[in-house]
Amino acid sequence: MSTLYINFEPRIAWELEDSIQVKTRVLEEQISILNDIVQLLVQTLKEGKKVILFGNGGSAADCQHIAGELVNRFRQDRQALPSIALTTDTSVLTSIANDSSFSEVFSRQIEALGQKGDVAIGISTSGNSPNVLKGIQAAREKGMNTVGFTGHDGGNLRDSVDICFQVPSLSTPRIQEVHITVAHIICELIEQEICLSKVYSQGIS
Repeated sequence: MSTLYINFEPRIAWELEDSIQVKTRVLEEQISILNDIVQLLVQTLKEGKKVILFGNGGSAADCQHIAGELVNRFRQDRQALPSIALTTDTSVLTSIANDSSFSEVFSRQIEALGQKGDVAIGISTSGNSPNVLKGIQAAREKGMNTVGFTGHDGGNLRDSVDICFQVPSLSTPRIQEVHITVAHIICELIEQEICLSKVYSQGIS
């Protein structure tokens, strides 16, 4: 029995080129926004405040990924940085969804855990996820700073947050790829700045 051989190389190359093109547009259009996000997060963490993240599906996984990098480490051994992903406690998530509404699974947790001066990062590729928007609204009511990670035109999230990073694409996979790439850059810069500040505070040149 012969095996049918299909050459996937052209499609693989196309997908990689498409991803590169989207990231190139981010490089050209979004650097100042990303700089603002890094500045905000560094200042927040230096002041002993925390970062709270939330999103659905792949964005939920990204939230947990980012929180893990901040709490534990990215490249360097250093102090743990306070960060919470609101997507991990199944008892809390299901009780809120069952007793109230799925649209409130993040806002209720923000009410419980958020404090003035913390940063809330809502991730939604469309920018229109109801539970993410309600989470951001709750964060603003608590006096938290708010950041959105989204795509294309930003949806309703764009005008709901203090700073909005918009991946210039309509493709959910492309948007998610850029989100985690940018998140890694942000985590590295935070880590470097926190470690550098610690060195200076100890008087080491």
